[in-house]
Amino acid sequence: MEKTTLTVSGMSCGHCVKAVEGAVGEVEGVSSVKVRLDEGKVDVEFDTSKVSLEAIKEVIDDQGYDVA
Repeated sequence: MEKTTLTVSGMSCGHCVKAVEGAVGEVEGVSSVKVRLDEGKVDVEFDTSKVSLEAIKEVIDDQGYDVA
C-alpha cells in the first residue's frame, strides 16, 4: 500500500468532499480517501499493483477539480 497526499484546488463545500471521496473511493485498489477541505488536500491510500497515482489524479480531474 502506498499513501500520498494530493493538493487539489476548486473544492469549496461539502458537495465537493462527497464528489471526490465518492469517486476516488470507488476506484479498485483504493483502500481509503479523506478530503481535508480547509487545506485543499486529499489523502489517499492505494494498492500500486491495482491502480496508479495518475489514474487517481484523473478521477479527481474528471470530477472537475485540479490536482497540483
